[in-house]
Parts: sequence; structure tokens; C-alpha cells
Amino acid sequence: MSFELAVWYEPEPISRDHAERVYQALRRGEPGTAEPHPQVTAFTARLAGAEQVSPGFALVTVEPERADEVSGEVFALARECGLVCYDPQRGLVHNLAPLGVYAGMQLHTGDGMIVVDPDLGLVHDALGTMSPQNPFTALVVFGSHFIQVSPEITGYELEYKDSGRDLMLRTHVPDPEAVRTAFAEYATGERDFLERHDWERV
Repeated sequence: MSFELAVWYEPEPISRDHAERVYQALRRGEPGTAEPHPQVTAFTARLAGAEQVSPGFALVTVEPERADEVSGEVFALARECGLVCYDPQRGLVHNLAPLGVYAGMQLHTGDGMIVVDPDLGLVHDALGTMSPQNPFTALVVFGSHFIQVSPEITGYELEYKDSGRDLMLRTHVPDPEAVRTAFAEYATGERDFLERHDWERV
């Protein structure tokens, strides 16, 4: 079974549910689903293996063992071309905005996804995909700091590291919304989550 990514233009950020509906309509060839856009052609021309299915829609299909290798390139090129990218395997959409405050921040997941400069909606949605096959999610500003979470039986283990302060902290939070709030605050440069929870130094 192959791994597939879909790319098209949207004037505003869209939800993962909306992206799934568009993707299914595009796969069925329904006319008028995605408006023609020159950057779809530009994207296809720059990426080996990309197929322009219509003037407004491109597909990238790879073997599963190359998915991690290729997907980061697809995400980055779609962003450079001003296009959204939908990952139907994970049910995640990569929008152009809004972004966090750290240029070059990376999103890492336990199932191998790495995204540079992820939009905040993607971060929110990716946290909901954790499972035994996807056992962690992290936001990393290399050389500076990171936040990471892993599911536990009764909630989530949350870790924060600040390399500049030689500080590594760990806590337990009971619900996913607390995790999402902490990740959103981290990505936007806030640190209220450090005051909200009881941490132990590691």
C-alpha cells in the first residue's frame, strides 16, 4: 500500500475535516473542487514524482518505507509554493498560517513525521493522533529548548527543557486540553504552563 500526500490552494486555513472532504472530492474527480492555480504547476515541476491531476490539484505517491524521507520535502515545498498539503494517512492538514514565533521550529511525532515551521492548527491536531504506534509529540527549537509529551495510563507525561538555563522539567497532566494549551503557549513564546503545573527537575 502506498503513502499519499495531496496538495492544492486554499485562500484561508482549513480544518482537517474540510481537507478530508476536499481530498475525497478531488480523488473522485468532482469538477470545481479546487480552483486552478499556477503554483500547483510550479510545485509539480519542482518535485520528482509529483503528479498534477488537475490544474488545481497535485498528488505525491511514494512507497511507505520512503514516506518519512519524502514527506518533509513535500511539506516544505508546498509551503514555499503557498499551497496546503493534506496527509490522508494521518488525517492532518498543513496550512500556511498561523505560525509560532520561533523560525525553524520543528514538530516531531513518534510515527516519523517531521515538519519545519508547523502551523498552530497542525500542532493542535497532531497531538490528537498519539497512540501506541505514535507514542510522542514534540516541538523543538534546536539548541535552545523543547516541549515533549507522551501518553500514560492516567494522562500524559509532559517535559520541558531550556538548554540556555540548563533546565529539564517533567510533570504529569491529566487531560489532552492541558497538553494542547501548553504546546500552544510554547509555540507562541509564552511560558504560563510552567506556572500552571507542578514540575520536578530531571
